[in-house]
Amino acid sequence: MSDAESGSRTESQKITDVPVDWEALEDAFENNAPEVHSYLHTSTGEVLRVVDGIADPEMHTRIASDSNYMRVDPVSSREQYRWMERFIPMVDDLELRNRLAQAIDGKGAFRRFKDVLMAHAPERERWFAFRSERLRVFMEAWLTAHALKPVPRVAPAAEPDAATPKPPGISQEQLSGRRARGVEALRRQLRELAESLGARDLEKVVTFAEFVKARRAARNYGGRTDAPTTPVPESDGGSDGSDDEEPTPSSRRRTAALR
Repeated sequence: MSDAESGSRTESQKITDVPVDWEALEDAFENNAPEVHSYLHTSTGEVLRVVDGIADPEMHTRIASDSNYMRVDPVSSREQYRWMERFIPMVDDLELRNRLAQAIDGKGAFRRFKDVLMAHAPERERWFAFRSERLRVFMEAWLTAHALKPVPRVAPAAEPDAATPKPPGISQEQLSGRRARGVEALRRQLRELAESLGARDLEKVVTFAEFVKARRAARNYGGRTDAPTTPVPESDGGSDGSDDEEPTPSSRRRTAALR
């Protein structure tokens, strides 16, 4: 290998420190909806999300022209399906284990899997922790493959001097146009929707809200730090994804094995 080729290879493998926003990066890795595109800013560690049909149509071009942005490739729904398959044998309750095995058979597996777990808080939190571990392994492998080293995030710096102009950047508000509505506006919209629902539908909404709250608590309980954690053993694990469009393997053999 020539000196020029060797120098080029060394340069391409230069490690870049990135103050990763782990929670935002986890959301990007698990969301594999085709209309959602996520980008990691390698200088700030922030993750920007572009949703087709909502964001500025030119946003992709603007991001592509900024070398600090790196496209995040989410975990495929097939891989997340395997996470569910691996988690099910870890459930102690035989009846619940069988129900979960039946739930992931066919289209709509991710939704049915979550529906079954909603009524079983301990196993639901175990599932959140298990999925977060698997996502963390994928995130760390992805960062390593792109020569990115996660470092602790620092507190926001003091406001810059008014005389020093701040270069314009791409904000999350520009990406979706929704942030300007504010939290209060979203809560008001939620209240208006709730007033039009009957008791049965309201019960479903409350159950789902509790599900989201428990998911957030499980993430915090997982103790995510800015330093890499010890990866769990590599295998074909199972987690929950948002894309139920891909066909999923039959669970008949799994159900027979559980019996």
